[in-house]
Amino acid sequence: MSTTLDKIAANPEEFSFSVDRLGECKIPSPVRHHDFIHEGEKILISNSIPDLKKWNSKLDKEPAFERAGPYEKIFHDPSWTRVAILTAGGLCPGLNNVIKGLVEILTFDYGIKTIWGIRFGYAGLSPRFGYQPIPLNADVVDTIHELGGTILGSSRGQQPTEEIVDTLVRMNINVLFCIGGDGSLRCARDVADECKARNLSISVVGVPKTIDNDLQFVGPSFGFETAVAEATTVIRCAHMEAKGTFNGIGLVKLMGRDSGFIAAYAAMANPVVNFCLIPETDFEMDGERGLLKALERRFASNKTHTVIVVAEGAGQKLIDSVQEQRDASGNILKKDIGEYLRVRITDHFKKIGITTSVKYFDPSYMIRSVPARGTDAIRCYMLARNAVHAAMAGRTNCVVGTIGESYTLVPIRLATIERQKVSLNGDLWRSVMDATGQEFYFNSDAQGCSSLKQVVAP
Repeated sequence: MSTTLDKIAANPEEFSFSVDRLGECKIPSPVRHHDFIHEGEKILISNSIPDLKKWNSKLDKEPAFERAGPYEKIFHDPSWTRVAILTAGGLCPGLNNVIKGLVEILTFDYGIKTIWGIRFGYAGLSPRFGYQPIPLNADVVDTIHELGGTILGSSRGQQPTEEIVDTLVRMNINVLFCIGGDGSLRCARDVADECKARNLSISVVGVPKTIDNDLQFVGPSFGFETAVAEATTVIRCAHMEAKGTFNGIGLVKLMGRDSGFIAAYAAMANPVVNFCLIPETDFEMDGERGLLKALERRFASNKTHTVIVVAEGAGQKLIDSVQEQRDASGNILKKDIGEYLRVRITDHFKKIGITTSVKYFDPSYMIRSVPARGTDAIRCYMLARNAVHAAMAGRTNCVVGTIGESYTLVPIRLATIERQKVSLNGDLWRSVMDATGQEFYFNSDAQGCSSLKQVVAP
């Protein structure tokens, strides 16, 4: 976050911590039995005094976001409010929890009667596809949190912004909730900008969804905790498979296109992992400091098994035989680093005459399709709750996030300014290094390495 704030501080005229508003809030809120948020309440981005002093001197103001929650006066009249909800991008644990939360808060706190579920992402707001919206109410969403995926369906790719806004106008929608990642939220930002250009009083509020946990300023993404928990179960199985044979290798590929948070957290949550490979740091296959030699050193130190966790975006420069491709959202499709490692490791040890057995696990689609669990499910509901309060108070072009225990409103432009990545000098990555001990095996000069002898199966 520090480097991102430095980028903002270098161009303060291009960025704002303030959320757009449609106008003055004049309507008494129907929300009962609740402490209301006072106008102007903000939450500081950091609790580090040196950081705040540094950024204050560059920004001429404290870096802080508006606190989220219910307001005593609101902008949209609940009696005339018509809502649309959509989910876009890849699946993620908790999507149905968010949909359920949005519908129930709209219904029970604000008494809103017309809520449409838009089918298959932004494509559902384009007449070219002909997808019919689903009417949503508390009964429809009653038990959807028990299901993985999304009852609305999803899709990738941005539709023409003008078409989307035309559809919102035709449907008389004045509140749009977009549940999605950085690409989906950029589309929401374009929709909000187009509504502003047309002088339309439509609130566009995002609930940030990224299983990779790579959005800025929003805190841990919903679904991330569940993904880590599911990944640790797979790692446990890989560990058992690796231990079940001489020089066994359990290889697990996890999600993480550009950020290795799932791999790093999962390696710490189940510290049987010996090598954790993430997109933020390059690694080599060959040479004295390559992965293959590191595996040789581990087996030569009388260890008879190894567990490797690799994020899907790691080691991409190693695979030069596959042509670059992109998905419908324009994201570069990652080459299969898991299959590449399986083949290279198997071939290498066969070539040098050392017996190994590689068991490869790729649970990506299983992990992202499960229901949210525990505190992750609670987070989904609270994000939904604060998204509703923000929209009804006329906030727009923003997403809901957290700083510590507080919920905040973040301009979409800041949430999507650049991908959040694992800091290689931070506590998280240093903890992964300690838990795996992989630096010892990668470092040919490490104490004791020179005396290791390869152990070959009889």
